[in-house]
This record gives sequence, C-alpha cells and structure tokens, in this order.
Amino acid sequence: MPTDLKKPLTEQQKIKALTRAERRRLRRSTPKYRSLHASRERIRVEAFNKAFQQVRELLPIKTVYNNGKNVQTKQQRKMSKIETLHSAIEYLRYLEFMLIN
Repeated sequence: MPTDLKKPLTEQQKIKALTRAERRRLRRSTPKYRSLHASRERIRVEAFNKAFQQVRELLPIKTVYNNGKNVQTKQQRKMSKIETLHSAIEYLRYLEFMLIN
C-alpha cells in the first residue's frame, strides 16, 4: 500500500501560500523595513517643518492671539503650525484686499 507522505513545505513555499496582505504584513515587520520606513518618515517630517519655517519667515511680524488675548509676538516665540496657517490665510486675505482696493 503506497503511503502518501507530504514533504514539509520550504520557507519559500510557505510564503507563496500566504495571501498578498499576509506577505505584505510579513515584509513590513522586518527590522530592515521598519528602519528604512522610520528614516523616510524623519526626512518627510523634516521637510514639512522646514516648509512651515519658510512660511513663518515670510509672514510679517504679528501678534499671536490665544482665545482673544494678546499673548506674544512672533519674535518672542515660534508660532505653532496652526497659528502659522491662520496667519498666512489672514495675510493673503489682506494682500487680496489691498489689490482689489
């Protein structure tokens, strides 16, 4: 009577048997992948922060308001990202007003 013994699967065969999502998850869990991903993320955040700093430098010195209270000026502390965006919008509206009138 012939016995049908199955050979154990090789690593490559095991990986091939996984679904696409499982293979992606396995690949992303490696230390090399995580290290490269973290490195790319640091570069992205650095570029993002540099762009915000460039916008801050282009904005005229203005008073920063916190809940309607005059807190500090741009020279005294760095504006937060949301303050920078609000100030940039306000400044662009001012420039638009000056062009129209």
